[in-house]
Amino acid sequence: MNWIVALCDLYDRNAHLAGKQEPDGTVLIPLYHSTVTAQITVTIDGEGNFKKGEAVPDGEKLTIIPVTDSSASRTSSPSPHPLCDTLEYLAGDYGRYVSDKDCSEKHMLYMDQLEKWAFSPYSHKKVEALYRYLKKGTLMSDLVCGRVLLPDEDGKLSEKVKMQAASQTKAFVRFRIEDGQLPPSDMLEDTEGKYYGECWKDRTLQESYISWQRSQRDHPGLSYLTGEMQQISYLQPKKIRNEGDGAKLISSNDADNFTYRGRFVTREEAFAIGYEDSQKVHNALKWIIRKQGKSYGSMCLVTWESDLCKIPDWRKDTDSICVEVEEDGEVDFSQLTDIYEEKEPDTGELGAARFRRALAGYEKDLRQSSRTVIMAFDAATTGRLAMLECREYDSSRYLDALQRWYDRCEWIHEKAAKDKGHYTFTGMVGMGDIAELLYGTEQKGYFSLAGKEERYKDVAKRLLPCILDGSKVPVDMVSLAVRRASSPQSFESRFLWERVLTLACSFVKQQYIAERKENWTMALDVTCTKRDYLYGRLLAVADRIEYRTYDREENGQTNAKDRQTKGRQTNAKRYMSAFSQHPFRTWKVIEERLEPYLVRLAVPERLKYQGLLDEISDRFTVEDFASDMPLSGLYLLGFHNQAYAFKKKEEKEDE
Repeated sequence: MNWIVALCDLYDRNAHLAGKQEPDGTVLIPLYHSTVTAQITVTIDGEGNFKKGEAVPDGEKLTIIPVTDSSASRTSSPSPHPLCDTLEYLAGDYGRYVSDKDCSEKHMLYMDQLEKWAFSPYSHKKVEALYRYLKKGTLMSDLVCGRVLLPDEDGKLSEKVKMQAASQTKAFVRFRIEDGQLPPSDMLEDTEGKYYGECWKDRTLQESYISWQRSQRDHPGLSYLTGEMQQISYLQPKKIRNEGDGAKLISSNDADNFTYRGRFVTREEAFAIGYEDSQKVHNALKWIIRKQGKSYGSMCLVTWESDLCKIPDWRKDTDSICVEVEEDGEVDFSQLTDIYEEKEPDTGELGAARFRRALAGYEKDLRQSSRTVIMAFDAATTGRLAMLECREYDSSRYLDALQRWYDRCEWIHEKAAKDKGHYTFTGMVGMGDIAELLYGTEQKGYFSLAGKEERYKDVAKRLLPCILDGSKVPVDMVSLAVRRASSPQSFESRFLWERVLTLACSFVKQQYIAERKENWTMALDVTCTKRDYLYGRLLAVADRIEYRTYDREENGQTNAKDRQTKGRQTNAKRYMSAFSQHPFRTWKVIEERLEPYLVRLAVPERLKYQGLLDEISDRFTVEDFASDMPLSGLYLLGFHNQAYAFKKKEEKEDE
């Protein structure tokens, strides 16, 4: 199934929602329609008499309107919309209030088109009422008298006066028709108990226009999208990523340059899309992007399941995926602790079981034919939109890919809680967090990418194949994470540095799985004899010795707020960057500076740490220990494993 078929299928499955605003504010646009942001609502009665005008509230300005091929893509050439439009097209008395513009041609084109619809077999009572009103040519004066438009002392409208973000001279107008003879299903009740028919919500009006447009279509051609005979359209919709988006996904209307010349004689040979096919594709894409898409700068990412069932978002961290299922109450996690209570807690088996059950919670509502589609779009220019990614998976395969990503990157990560505290979870951080941890700057205890939002887009593009196809995380990203984690002195917040450290551990773990088929767990491996791992353990012990001599008020452990700051920094962390490059030389410096701190420890504790240092040193070969070659990222795993083992032991002793 290609992306065209996937989007057409998405539209057909949800065609019953077309024209209806959903609780989340999204709306699936009907065929032959588009959306605009309106600034003015004009109410008339069924006889075409003006009732009132009012400014549109900010939260209600999105409006569905009928469009034609040319009006949906119009730029500077006059091309009226069939029903609602700007004042330049609607007002017969526009020149009376805006003397420097002659819009008589635009108004004439609009009225001719509206008249054809009003007197066609597919007319609608609202269209007839609107035609009778606008034929009077009093729209501008009615709005000026109602103080909706504000002229200056000379009675002219100034472009400097704004309605929302638009000039009042170019305000977009939508209509409501008050008529007690219309059926109740066609009406809405306002706070005053009066009934109004809101044209942009009237499904019968939309169906009337669709029928009229279909009746106008002749000379069908072969649609290259579906292979069916349809009326061909060469003007494709815009507003794909958002309402202000002018970039088009498909375009071939350039007959003067080299869009197709030199390869084909006519544009029909190069490109032909059925109008309704194009409408289904674009309207479904707009709808799903607004419903569950995510923008990273100019790039837009969207993921959906073929039946719109809830599926885990591959961009989120594993804890968020689990929490979503837990909050829905779909999966019982209460027995997990009983199953794994006798297991070693640092191996991550409890977290892995939790994530597997979360994925099972999503999977239980999926059909056997379920498909998951992922698309990414970006625009290098304001007029052209490129499809960067289009992937389609069996939903079971998609869930398996998330499980594999979890297994390859599983580590212990810290996360800020809603109550401003912190907690740990086993899994992998989300894509947005990865971008911030790698490229963010520290601001008030959090990472920020202000001014560098394009980093989100870069990370998303590069991690997509890693998460869903099992590719390796790019080496430069792994190296960057290791370098940042090796420089704790550059962070004001200890919490943020620890988050970078655990991300680096996740990246290094997956790197060793991919390149050496070695799977490192979160549990301390006291039998490991690898040089880099042992040096990381030595550094963690040195850090712990010095840390144990600090007062509790100095080490940042007094409360959650103090936990944000790094407090006094140990020599081990201060020399960590140099240690990663020259471990043998730097270890001599660190070891010499440990003596004063060892003396301050109680004798049993001093002997314990001295014995641990000796035990780790004994596992080195002489050649490995004396080598001053830079350490690989594996040393961070040894450092974190050893430091986490100290932390867990201390927590047990406190209990």
